[in-house]
Amino acid sequence: MPAKILIDCERMKYQHTGLYHYCYNLGKNLVENCNRQSETLQFFLPEKEGAIFGKEEAYFHQKSWHKLLLPSTRQINVWHATHQDTAYFPLHKKVLIVLTIHDLNVLHNTTKTDLKKKRFINEIEKKIHRADHITFISKFTKTDVQQYVDLTNKQSTVIYNGCNIVEIENPLKPLNAPTASFLFTIGTVTYKKNFHVLPALLVGNDSVLIIAGITQSEPYKQKIIQEAIKHQVEKRVIFTGSISENDKQWYLKNCEAFVFPSLTEGFGLPVVEAMYFGIPIFLSPYTSLPEIGGDVCYYFNSFDKAAMQLTIQQGLQHYRTTAASEKIKARAAIFSWKDAALKYLEVYRSLY
Repeated sequence: MPAKILIDCERMKYQHTGLYHYCYNLGKNLVENCNRQSETLQFFLPEKEGAIFGKEEAYFHQKSWHKLLLPSTRQINVWHATHQDTAYFPLHKKVLIVLTIHDLNVLHNTTKTDLKKKRFINEIEKKIHRADHITFISKFTKTDVQQYVDLTNKQSTVIYNGCNIVEIENPLKPLNAPTASFLFTIGTVTYKKNFHVLPALLVGNDSVLIIAGITQSEPYKQKIIQEAIKHQVEKRVIFTGSISENDKQWYLKNCEAFVFPSLTEGFGLPVVEAMYFGIPIFLSPYTSLPEIGGDVCYYFNSFDKAAMQLTIQQGLQHYRTTAASEKIKARAAIFSWKDAALKYLEVYRSLY
């Protein structure tokens, strides 16, 4: 009998998020690369997603009560828990478990109490000890976890995410696209993204700042606006909300630079997407971002206004006077969902 592998794609209920794209791209590539004679895939996902991975695949539609009573695991060989916060974890069931850890951002969030952080560590420690194999989406994440949980004698693998871009040859210009030169960033509008340091980059020039992504924290959005008002550039800061794939690719192809000053990232999918187009990219030097961006990106070593402006100025000058674009694209090519799927399949097969 073929081995049956269940993939937890429950977080696909939140579209326009990193976990949605992670589950979708991994699932699609697992389907394309699995061995049909020796293994079958079953996807645990919201009913609204239908047969998103193809009608021939097996599906178990997620219900809210599954948090209390999970599906039977009798016929399942491997259960892949695709993120560390999942509420659908077969802690007490007899099944082989692969657990993917994306980040420990809760522990780096200064708004969280010590009690909440302690509870988070306790929960993730239980999952790690129960799991048969741990995968991490970056070396940084693995190192971060090792500070809190003993991974001795625990099988683990670092498997990078792939690039989400399926290129649109001639994307249509968005309705609110600026006519002036612009900087672009994308991500959930919340404190950890550190977007409030970006309006300072508009001082002394006519550039526009485009911030794309859903607003998770309205108070933080107001903080960004207040920074823009302080620098008298509020008319040149545009919040788009969530955007289509067409609009994202247009912004990435046409921006002067991609700016991403995030303070806590387990990987940084937007960085790989920006690298795909070979554009100038400016990042914070924290957490996983130097690991993903490597030496083809530029880094804000300070968020002081003058220091950031100098980093942009020097970075753009370097980009224009070197063959930087092709080197950046080559870096993006390292991150492949096909390669990721093949590595996950190796992990599954090592267990059954």
